[in-house]
Amino acid sequence: MKKLALHWQILIGMVVGILFGIGMAQWNGGKDFVGDWIAPFGKIFVNLLKLIAVPLILASLIKGISDLKDIAKFRNMGLRTILIYIGTTVIAITIGLGIVNLVKPGSGVSEETIEKLSRTYEGNENIQGKLATAAAQKDAGPLQALVDMVPDNAVSAMSNNSLMLQVIFFAIFLGISMLLIGEERSQPLKNFFDSLNDVVLKMVDLIMLTAPFAVFALLANVVVSADDPEILLALLYYALTVIAGLFLMIVVYCLIFALYVKKSPFWFLNKIAPAQLLAFSTSSSAATLPVTMERVEEHMGVEKDVSSFVLPVGATINMDGTSLYQAVAAVFVCQALNIEIGLAGQLTIILTALLASIGSAAVPGAGMVMLVIVLESIDFPSELLPVALALIFAVDRPLDMLRTTVNVTGDATVASVVAKSLGKFGEPDVKNWDDNLDEVTS
Repeated sequence: MKKLALHWQILIGMVVGILFGIGMAQWNGGKDFVGDWIAPFGKIFVNLLKLIAVPLILASLIKGISDLKDIAKFRNMGLRTILIYIGTTVIAITIGLGIVNLVKPGSGVSEETIEKLSRTYEGNENIQGKLATAAAQKDAGPLQALVDMVPDNAVSAMSNNSLMLQVIFFAIFLGISMLLIGEERSQPLKNFFDSLNDVVLKMVDLIMLTAPFAVFALLANVVVSADDPEILLALLYYALTVIAGLFLMIVVYCLIFALYVKKSPFWFLNKIAPAQLLAFSTSSSAATLPVTMERVEEHMGVEKDVSSFVLPVGATINMDGTSLYQAVAAVFVCQALNIEIGLAGQLTIILTALLASIGSAAVPGAGMVMLVIVLESIDFPSELLPVALALIFAVDRPLDMLRTTVNVTGDATVASVVAKSLGKFGEPDVKNWDDNLDEVTS
């Protein structure tokens, strides 16, 4: 009997988790039961993915750069990667602005709904935390993002997953230094990182065996923790506008992939589906990174020296889905609160959302923090910022799941385009968790 494909296993786990969560939500003790006995398994799964993220970035990035043999190749790849990421982010923001101006979801929100949302969420600790973080970001100098990229202690940077850009900087610095001392002297260190890379990828395979059960736990917990259905219904028009924009961005990725890589977009979506589903379940590009790298390298055929650079950088600075969401959310709250926003303001949103997507990459809960920065750039009244966040807070989690899925899809698309442009898009070479099992069993 043929084994069911991994993405179908994960999808079944998601559906069962959602249905189970709905059932538990109807029971008085259901939320506590799921929180105590189901949710921990989802958290363990996410922790395992985060556990191997830093070793994987270190090993794969250093291996990829040292395999290049030529610094000029790394410069070409880096320049193409950054330019393409900027291009797709501008497209995403433009799509967001286009659809929110066309649909005008904010014009249908009543004053009663605004007041109810404000009462419910204005004093929320998460909202206050996002406002404080955004204020700190605003007070920082214009080059603070560059300063934050350079660690003063490599070991400390590796101990914190939110400092992924610092880990990437250290890995690139070490990889280039290995190139400069020559292949013979760098070989022992290169052998170590080659071996570490193989071991970590095997860990990915083992972790993914539990993926269907983990997404069941994650989705069940999301459903039982959902907000008041009446509030969610009031924001449905806005949520559907964001979802439509995110869907259009997926279509753009598929068109880019089909036109440039010259492969079927359905093939692309099929290969990247497990990473997309995990991004949806975890709401974290960083946690999904090990799976994204495994799918792009082994199942799509992108060579390691490309994927090991493009994907970690993308997981930290490429926020196409989040940037699209910023555009829709910023205009939506202005519409809902009857604040006029003209063409100049919308052009400012494009520029600010682009810069914020890079500068806020390492900030936890970056989506709402970025939104505050974007709103402040168009002179949004500061006293209304808590109200603005309260307006969208109820549906932020499900939309966060969707925009993370778009972010991961964008990373995979750019990795494919860069690989194709460098002649490094080969044939898939799928490895299974038990490929070497016969060597360790008698």
